[in-house]
Amino acid sequence: MGTAVRVLAGLLLGFCCAVVELPLLAVAWASGGVVARLAELERRRLLVFLGVDSAEPLDRQALRFVVVRALVGLLGGVVLAWLCYGLYWAAVIAWRLATGELGPSSLVEVGWTALIGVVLLFVEVRGILGVVALERAVAHRFLGPGERELLQRRVEQLALSRAGVVEAVDAERRRIERDLHDGVQQRLVALGMLLGRARRNPAKADELLRQAHEESALVLEDLREVAWRVYPTALDSLGLGEALAAVADRSAVPVRFTVDLDGEVAAAVGTAAYFVVCEAVTNAAKHSGASGITVEVRRDEGVVSVLVRDDGRGGADPDGGGLAGLARRVAALDGRFGVSSPVGGPTSITAELPCG
Repeated sequence: MGTAVRVLAGLLLGFCCAVVELPLLAVAWASGGVVARLAELERRRLLVFLGVDSAEPLDRQALRFVVVRALVGLLGGVVLAWLCYGLYWAAVIAWRLATGELGPSSLVEVGWTALIGVVLLFVEVRGILGVVALERAVAHRFLGPGERELLQRRVEQLALSRAGVVEAVDAERRRIERDLHDGVQQRLVALGMLLGRARRNPAKADELLRQAHEESALVLEDLREVAWRVYPTALDSLGLGEALAAVADRSAVPVRFTVDLDGEVAAAVGTAAYFVVCEAVTNAAKHSGASGITVEVRRDEGVVSVLVRDDGRGGADPDGGGLAGLARRVAALDGRFGVSSPVGGPTSITAELPCG
């Protein structure tokens, strides 16, 4: 109830301000300070009565804001006048019923009038909400969101990105465990069995030891693969360009890549860019049926842009585990991530990472 009263009071005050502001705008061209003060008063009214947080008005925005806001205020006055008119007739009908001026023969007419009044009241409420939304839209259009709203948005974004990072870390741990269990662990078991057979069968020891040696080489290769997927040492020792070149060399599908970074980037940005490229290239090689992949990594005006495009069949799911994890990784750095993969292809994966 208190909120409704405050909103109605705010709209009424807005109408009164509009009536005063329109004549004052005639002198706005000669006195910009008058308009600035009017805009500041309107901003405070919106904050106190309607809960609309907006930025402080600039000189070039103040006049346009006050003009448009005054028109919205007049509209709000019309809506409030219609509400008062309806309430007046509702009070008149109630008084006549209480005093007996309307007899039983008028009850049907009163019922229809009440039904129409309820419908008009609903329309009136929607009209009030519409004017409030219009007030908010005008304030944000000409002034922009205020610091409190920006901070609230930032807090929400950080909460989401933090949850996303936790999910991404858990997913990465599960994938590492799966790689170790299905790859390295199985090969170590096979290696142990070969060495055990060599101890029990001296006559076949040379052949079994040769097989064990080959198996140990495969175990080392699997361990390098897992370690590379966790964090490639080439990122620290050689830089992002060489790490991406290694991804291209290891891909089963030909990769044509362009890296234009004009120097090194922050470690967190380079790591995120690397994993975006690595995951996208791996997905394309496994699932898309592509014959070629193009990778472009560029830095422009404080943003590292990543583009991975393949000529495969398309249909990639942005909500899939791998791509969703990339989106969360990019969001944790306040970046933007996008997937375009229509059925029939091509698939394009983009990421924009701030590095200023």
